[in-house]
Amino acid sequence: MTIILLIRHGENEYVATGRLAGRLPEIHLNDNGKKQARALAKILAQAPIKAIYSSPLERCMETAQPLAGALKLDVIPRNDLLEIDFGNWQDKTLKSLRRRKLWKTVQSNPSRMKFPEGETFANAQMRIIQEMEALNKLHAPKEMIACFAHSDIIRLALAYYIGTPLDLFQRIVVSPASISTIYLREMGVQVFNINQSISLDFSTHKEKQKKNKRK
Repeated sequence: MTIILLIRHGENEYVATGRLAGRLPEIHLNDNGKKQARALAKILAQAPIKAIYSSPLERCMETAQPLAGALKLDVIPRNDLLEIDFGNWQDKTLKSLRRRKLWKTVQSNPSRMKFPEGETFANAQMRIIQEMEALNKLHAPKEMIACFAHSDIIRLALAYYIGTPLDLFQRIVVSPASISTIYLREMGVQVFNINQSISLDFSTHKEKQKKNKRK
């Protein structure tokens, strides 16, 4: 009954640290991330969006704000749109995590993974699906809403609605500031698009190539 735009937050500098951000606060959009947020607002300014929801983390709220301003709507924080609770893996380097026995479980059998002192992928998937259904009940048939969240959370939702086994959910790509769209109907669910990027900018890649040639 409700058309839901699942939008991943824009780029930030924390990724470059090689650490698992999880639910860490005070991770803000970088300049390119802010540009992505403005581009999203421009593209969706004419969309019939009735409400904007977001993970409470700064990188999601900041991505949602330009669209909220364009549509004159508030950004409503929703805890169930939060990133997966990675427990004591949060803020650890990916290099160190790859040496742990559980890393193989994360990569090959995530349905059996429970992050130490955190949640399971299965529970996170149940959480986001229950959130989608709860938001669906708040809106009239065919209303459109936007939900700003995180890569794994969006991938888990998409995997559920397209019938992909949990152990294969990581095959789904959800890029920064991308839009995926699901339509929750009385007679079933439709997935309109996955990982629709607002732009394809290869300038950074070209610059890296130039630098490599000069070395």
